[in-house]
Amino acid sequence: MSTCVNPASLPWVRTATGLRLTARLTPRGGHDALGGVRRDGAGGTHLLARVASPPVGGAANAALVKLVAKTLRIPKSAVTLVSGETARVKTLDITGDPAALEQVLETLI
Repeated sequence: MSTCVNPASLPWVRTATGLRLTARLTPRGGHDALGGVRRDGAGGTHLLARVASPPVGGAANAALVKLVAKTLRIPKSAVTLVSGETARVKTLDITGDPAALEQVLETLI
């Protein structure tokens, strides 16, 4: 990890198979983009995400999964929404080499 990034403030943690990422999704955001970190009132952090898709029928969630996979250059099947289906804050499990995934995510924050 970069020395300028505080690991306690990262919106992801390493797991046995990759990373668990927390993201705050803004649907109908005009365009698809990942970037920046936001701290919530409880002290947790979230990667900011926006997608052009509306929050109808799971379209925004599907767009988020696609965006994360594209950004990390991994297959969509390696990204799984594990919680927050109807909430703005989502938890995603990402399968892959944690160090390589972290390296890409660090460029976004």
